[in-house]
Amino acid sequence: MQKLASLALAAALLAAPGLQTMAATPPNALVVAQNIDDMVSIDPAQAYEFSSGEYVANTYDQLVQYDAADTTLLAPGLATEWEIDGAAKSITFTLREGVTFHSGNPLRPEDVVYSFRRVVALNKAPAFILTQLGWNESNMDEMVTVENGQIVVRYQGDFAPSFVMNVLASRPASIIDAELAKANEVDGDMGNAYLNRNSAGTGPFKLRTYRPAEMLIMDANPDYFGGAPSMDSIIIRHVGEAATQRLLLQSGDVDIAMNLTPDQVSGMQNNANIRVETYPQAAVHFLSFNQKAEVLTQEALWEAARYLVDYNGMVDSFLKGQMEVHQAFWPEGFPGSVTDTPYSYNPEQARAILEEHGVELPIRVTLDVINSAPFTDMAQALQSTFAPAGVHFDILPGTGAQVITKYRARTHEAMLLYWGPDFMDPHSNAKAFSYNSDNSDDNYQSTTTWRNGWQPSDAMNEMTMAALSEQDADQRLAMYEQLQREVQEHSPIVIMFQAAKQVAMRDNVQGFVNGAISDYVFYRLVEK
Repeated sequence: MQKLASLALAAALLAAPGLQTMAATPPNALVVAQNIDDMVSIDPAQAYEFSSGEYVANTYDQLVQYDAADTTLLAPGLATEWEIDGAAKSITFTLREGVTFHSGNPLRPEDVVYSFRRVVALNKAPAFILTQLGWNESNMDEMVTVENGQIVVRYQGDFAPSFVMNVLASRPASIIDAELAKANEVDGDMGNAYLNRNSAGTGPFKLRTYRPAEMLIMDANPDYFGGAPSMDSIIIRHVGEAATQRLLLQSGDVDIAMNLTPDQVSGMQNNANIRVETYPQAAVHFLSFNQKAEVLTQEALWEAARYLVDYNGMVDSFLKGQMEVHQAFWPEGFPGSVTDTPYSYNPEQARAILEEHGVELPIRVTLDVINSAPFTDMAQALQSTFAPAGVHFDILPGTGAQVITKYRARTHEAMLLYWGPDFMDPHSNAKAFSYNSDNSDDNYQSTTTWRNGWQPSDAMNEMTMAALSEQDADQRLAMYEQLQREVQEHSPIVIMFQAAKQVAMRDNVQGFVNGAISDYVFYRLVEK
């Protein structure tokens, strides 16, 4: 009866059309206010957005994974042990016994084989993370096999084993319930439509309700191999306005507010019932110019743009506490990152560069931006600092899903967006920012280079792939440092900031984990 009453209270909270004063959220449920309108898909074979990454992290597992207990340590997941054979380019995994999916079906080696083959066959946005191991539809029968009850994963390429292991710990390497997916297949979609409404994992939570840009509710998996979560439910309310998130938190209607502005965070410092935690993030924020728009193909414009961003002005004001100036594609805090910042706001130098190279002015450009803080504020700041140099931005706000979908279709002109590593290896970002060997429209790539219609030089492409196979660890990092400097100086992508996430929560919330990327946001250890 107590549980039913708590769920009824939660339902009333979610259904409320306006703000209501409530004594507290249900004791057995964590209620989160968050902007989740960036979600395009929640199927782990397709999910490629920040919010959907958080969802996958809490409902699915991989063979090896970065766990809530320590997000910096690659630990056993659905595999308890493994043996790496570098000469044979193979890794043999022993599956954990006694694990069941949310459906009650037992975890089998066949589920692992099906999950990997499914990602390759569907070929959705994140599929490239796995196919870079040399996997394709025609060779998957040989690349992932079951031998003596163990999973044998093979790869093609001279990769460091750590790179392969990080790939297998990534989001699309999540293991799904093959029987459930097959039972819900429609027109050969391998259960894709079904998994965009339901979960089919082994994770600590199971999806109960998902209504895009409205709410997402997950219920605890009491049989989770890592221990049952303390919270019976995680209720994520889509709240796009940061001011509304703050009011909900202050009134006790939510336990956590995920997207407050620095001013709102500062205003909570004297609230005894609320605390703010700051979590370093791996996401880098950038301004990019689509090379399919001829007016944006002039390298002098790219160079001048780097001096038209008021980096410090933004981080010292409305971005304070949320971002730091960072101008390289690999985030600070990870080996191989370039941390010097050679560019600063200098409109006189920018105008001199444009004049020296005969750039015809003025230039008018549409700038796509997510319609929420701090992105709209950043867009307005860029609009203000670029205009005196004769570069005028017409800001086009949209939901996260709208902006990202347009970006993937290469139909934008300028884009204000962010990028987080798909897995914790510098190649993850290097391939996104410094590699594109085929810029044709029908060669879709989940990279910033392809999406901006930019094909780097042959030398840059070759170095990106050479760094991937470099066996000497120090030399490998040096190559990535050189690539970062090349992108800094010679690309239509202006990297500006590295994110830091400030999360406000009620003082009774303990155990929330927010790692460096969205895949490491965990609710399993939360207590109230």
